Amino acid sequence: MARFTFRLPDIGEGIAEAEIVAWHVKIGDKVSEDQQVADMMTDKATVEMESPVSGVVVELAGEVGEMVAIGSALMVIEVEGDAAETAPVAAEAPVERQVEAEAPRVEEVVEAAPARVPASAPEPVPVAAPEPAAHRQVLASPAVRARAKDLGIDLAVVKADGNHIRHADLDAYLRYGSAQGYHAPHASRARDDQPIKVIGMRRRIAENMAASKRAIPHFTYVDEIDVTALEAMRGDLNDNRGARPKLTMLPFLIVAICRALPDFPMINARYDDEAGVVTRHGRVHLGMAAQTDAGLMVPVIRDAQDKNVWQLAAEISRLAEAARTGKAKSEELSGSTLTVTSLGPLGGIATTPVINRPEVAIIGPNKIVERPIFQGDEIVRAKLMNLSISCDHRVVDGWDAASFVQAVRKLLETPVLLFAD
Repeated sequence: MARFTFRLPDIGEGIAEAEIVAWHVKIGDKVSEDQQVADMMTDKATVEMESPVSGVVVELAGEVGEMVAIGSALMVIEVEGDAAETAPVAAEAPVERQVEAEAPRVEEVVEAAPARVPASAPEPVPVAAPEPAAHRQVLASPAVRARAKDLGIDLAVVKADGNHIRHADLDAYLRYGSAQGYHAPHASRARDDQPIKVIGMRRRIAENMAASKRAIPHFTYVDEIDVTALEAMRGDLNDNRGARPKLTMLPFLIVAICRALPDFPMINARYDDEAGVVTRHGRVHLGMAAQTDAGLMVPVIRDAQDKNVWQLAAEISRLAEAARTGKAKSEELSGSTLTVTSLGPLGGIATTPVINRPEVAIIGPNKIVERPIFQGDEIVRAKLMNLSISCDHRVVDGWDAASFVQAVRKLLETPVLLFAD
């Protein structure tokens, strides 16, 4: 028998190390050639590692959450043969699936409380120890049975003042039953603490957000936009869309952003704080923050300035689905110049989003609400939406941020301008 050392191959240009986010084998397991053995996460992707040989696992590099350097031993496999330890080999290109590893979920499991038989209660409380349910006939009206079911009470443990259990008997049990082990079904219960290791995508998000807040002096500006006319136009377009994708507010917002940006180039920029260089981008590669099971991801709409609302709607749908299913490619998750983040149906009155470093701004539309407003001397119903923008104060001044949002507001409040040349 010989031992083969499977070393972590070069899995991406400029990648020096990768994080173990999942083991699919353990010491002592038999593995076959090309069997998936581990998931490793780089800055942009989760990579499936496959065993290059068949044998028995005798060593693993570490636990989930630990980092492994490129070229270091990932695992040792005992193989048949008399050769000495197998030298490192160039592994075939690993199968890459973008940030697909799911962050650990905290499953809230409430164990059923063990059945407790009340001890004999002091008079006059009617909560004396009952006969076992299997040997006792419980007499109660349908209304009492329904109420007991809603309360989570077993009628077999309720003592009746006569032959039938009545509402008064339930009331007495509710008053005194807690001393005998009864807990209201909707009451909060203590749970054990659950330590959850921060690994994989969740750790990447934590590191990126912390770095953004440490390095960037954020400020947020919020303005209110009347989207009544835009919502009417969106409804008309959807009613006549044919086979085209359904339009949400987001494609219109992106068109408005792209039309306003030429006058505010400092918004569509990246800041290299180490080199002290701000790059103002001529193209709009728009990051679209998307919530997935693995955490927050930011797929990128390339050249958003060249797309109309229908093309944007299709691309938004495609990228969101790719992110949710872990099929987004590496180039679809990097290179954004400006990001839009939305809570979708959750909405919110206002948000203060965190900048996607090294960008210098992030835009957050909030929920649309109907409210009465004045139009001259008349009060009319209007659909209003707050628009938030967080900016890097080292690059963007407050006046510029406010002026940019007001330019976007003008386009959205007069939606025909979105389609004008």
